[in-house]
Amino acid sequence: MKFKNITINKIKGSIKNMLFISCFTATLFSLSACKKYLDIIPDNVATIDNAFTMRTEAEKYLFTCYSFLPKDGDPIFNVGYLSGDELWVPTQEWDFVSYAWRGARGGQNAANPYMNAWQGNFQGGGPGDLFGLWKGIRNCNIFLENVKDETKVRDLRSDERARWIAEATFLKAYYHFYLLRMYGPIPLVDKNIDISAPETDVRIKRMPFDECVSFISALLDEAALNLPPIITDRTTELGRITKPVALAVKAKLLLMAASPLFNGNSDYTGFKDNDGVSLFPSTFNADKWKNAADAAKVAIDAAEQAGAKLYVFPGSTFKLSDTTNLQLTLRCAITERWNVEHVWANPNSRTDFLQRTAMPKLATGGASGDARMQLAAPLKIAEMFYSSNGVPINEDKLINFSNKYTLRTALKSERFFIKEGHETARLNFDREPRFYADLGFDGGVWYKYDSPSNSDENTWVVEGKYTQLAGATHVGFYNETGYYLKKVVDWNMTNSSNGVSYRDYPWPQVRLADLYLMYAEALNESQGPANNVFEYLDRIRKRAGLKGVIESWNSFSNNPSKPTTKEGLREIIHQERGIEMAFEGSRYWDLKRWKKAAEAFNQPITGWSVFQANTADYYRPRTIYTQNFVAPRDYLAPIRNYDITVNPKLVQNPGW
Repeated sequence: MKFKNITINKIKGSIKNMLFISCFTATLFSLSACKKYLDIIPDNVATIDNAFTMRTEAEKYLFTCYSFLPKDGDPIFNVGYLSGDELWVPTQEWDFVSYAWRGARGGQNAANPYMNAWQGNFQGGGPGDLFGLWKGIRNCNIFLENVKDETKVRDLRSDERARWIAEATFLKAYYHFYLLRMYGPIPLVDKNIDISAPETDVRIKRMPFDECVSFISALLDEAALNLPPIITDRTTELGRITKPVALAVKAKLLLMAASPLFNGNSDYTGFKDNDGVSLFPSTFNADKWKNAADAAKVAIDAAEQAGAKLYVFPGSTFKLSDTTNLQLTLRCAITERWNVEHVWANPNSRTDFLQRTAMPKLATGGASGDARMQLAAPLKIAEMFYSSNGVPINEDKLINFSNKYTLRTALKSERFFIKEGHETARLNFDREPRFYADLGFDGGVWYKYDSPSNSDENTWVVEGKYTQLAGATHVGFYNETGYYLKKVVDWNMTNSSNGVSYRDYPWPQVRLADLYLMYAEALNESQGPANNVFEYLDRIRKRAGLKGVIESWNSFSNNPSKPTTKEGLREIIHQERGIEMAFEGSRYWDLKRWKKAAEAFNQPITGWSVFQANTADYYRPRTIYTQNFVAPRDYLAPIRNYDITVNPKLVQNPGW
């Protein structure tokens, strides 16, 4: 790169919004403790040459590369959160303008695309639209070109140099992966184009999908060689990339490449560039599933060797039932900072806003913005969770859910799930532990640290009917469906006379449970129902308090042979993944790569009649919105028309 006088791109804003590396420590999370570490804005250092004269300045530039990591801990900037059908928000968009959600309602367009990660516009570039991913790739390339030059940054140790190069190489790969997942075939920018390059060199074209996968995979392999297996300096380096992270992203990449959307999809047979080159593989390749399985197993082994395991709540000083301890295991697998299940915890955005938009109002006092309860799960998502027997509610031969919308009164034995004596929908009874750990609902128990009784007896309960505390009485700050998002709210959230307090946590970009599910899926597709498939599924189910797949289907399902075929087990894996990964931004991408989005996203969004105060009236399903997903157009995001006009070598995605 021959830029001589270019300012470090938005370094002040970037660093201020990037990794809270020293903030998220094992024992300390005060702003005063991290202030010195984050104040790394160079004084009178504005050129690329100066940025790579000393180690301290080069490290600042590395953190600029990190700053482009998508802000997935914020529901506004996480593309998968509101682009599909998993969550819904009030139509007033009160202090919650989401372009992803506008896209879910049919507003996506090619003139000014929503969640535009290509240019970094319309919330696709993080706060202030500052973090377009091509910009991030350019910064990574600048860093790599300069730090690979051993005549620069002379005070950098050789082991540090190798690690920093590996980190930037990973980030470059990840930004390409992110764009590939959104747009399909993309240009590959291995080196920045010189400012004096002719126009023909500046106009680059999209490369065939499989070439993109190979390019990104090679970068991840290269990065993994010199990344540390674990972070040893937990005071200042938590959040930086490790070898298990790189291998996990490679597993995600190859799983995506093996999936129906990208592996022999006939919808894209005629999708070619202006030179007639096909951009998608025309035939199905079964080896891609084997490659995905192998990559997932390598990632699992690396993560486990580094100490990763499924999280289990260690208990507390409070007297809690086994029921509540299990729920805290499931909830804290997400919200406990830097816990052993987090293969990649990404602190690039705070989760305070996420928790506020999920939390129902449980106590009087405090401002309405303290518990906004705007993130709502539709009825079909509540119905997706298993019965207490660990099978789909429409398959359970022992528990009848045919009357799921009728009313039933909670017994004392059910008091850790639902308030004793409370009348609520039959749908809310006899459900698996993840249902109660992930969702709040009218009459549902919401245990947290500041329980009035210091135990899970007579603790917090959601009062969700109209005119009640968590009811739909505040314009814009209410829950549209009657199902509140408990999973992402840390149990340390407290109400007091001084107000409401939320404890932030780094967003779990990759959990070990995710890798287990990826491995099970790829293995089933490559080998069919093999012992290893059940082993890794059952690890997750056991942690969730359920029996294994074979035992559950044999004992409780009216379709006991379902797990014995590849097709039947595929359906089980898809549902298991939908449940375990619920509300983490995964469902949107999974339904797309499985080519199930057209079916799922064309179903009505329904919920309870939340504007009713009477019990019988409240528990009447209502249609909130009818989505319109157009296939195959909506499987890939549009490139802005202007960008295609400026660069005629680009071609638009089909249908746009």
